Amino acid sequence: MTLLSINVNKFALLRNSRGADHPNLIEVCKNCINFGGQGITVHPRPDERHTKFSDLSEIKNLISKSQNIEFNIEGYPSEFFIKQILKNKPDQVTLVPDPPGALTSSFGWDCKENKSLLREVIKEFQSNKIRVSIFISPSLNNLENLFDIMPDRIELYTFDYAKNYSINKENSIKPYIEVSNFINNNFPNINLNAGHDLNLENLNYLLNKIPNIKEVSIGHSLVIDAFRFGLEVSIKKYKTITANN
Repeated sequence: MTLLSINVNKFALLRNSRGADHPNLIEVCKNCINFGGQGITVHPRPDERHTKFSDLSEIKNLISKSQNIEFNIEGYPSEFFIKQILKNKPDQVTLVPDPPGALTSSFGWDCKENKSLLREVIKEFQSNKIRVSIFISPSLNNLENLFDIMPDRIELYTFDYAKNYSINKENSIKPYIEVSNFINNNFPNINLNAGHDLNLENLNYLLNKIPNIKEVSIGHSLVIDAFRFGLEVSIKKYKTITANN
């Protein structure tokens, strides 16, 4: 079974748009958990247009009272971000190479160019018993120096897969299968996550082709589905897919 972690950033964006506390992000997280979500993901950006850093402790407190629910915080490992992670100690931190003004995550790490940075940060988080995942585009070239870095997980950046799925799903999945096979054959202790633009149409095929994906993080598409089906039904639709893989 693949774990479904719900990214609540877009709910936070809606809250922030009116300068008030509606919807309340903790209530949203409670509902996501009560409706079957197995994890909560946030990506607090430097401008705090989505989840705010002040939200982290409240979400952490909520999840600490829930059984078998994981807290995943995404972000670029700036000095401030690192301090926030060590303060809030999520179950998992997902490191992404976003520049400060990025609209959304749009590429994965170059492990060769960023070897020193990643190695340092990953070791610090792991020494504090925080699982570390790194955002990777679907290319073996991006995995150079992985042995020196040794994250706990790799999150497959699935934008290209989602973009090309409707054109040719067999071709769209090929580079992801190559990366998956490379990791399985060379780094059996590193597990796989996946995220970005996954939805009810393309998720099942991905998980059928790469069944060892431990976790998917879904936010934008799930929020869109919630407008049509409602939040509870939408989460259950995604859970039906992840539970069968």
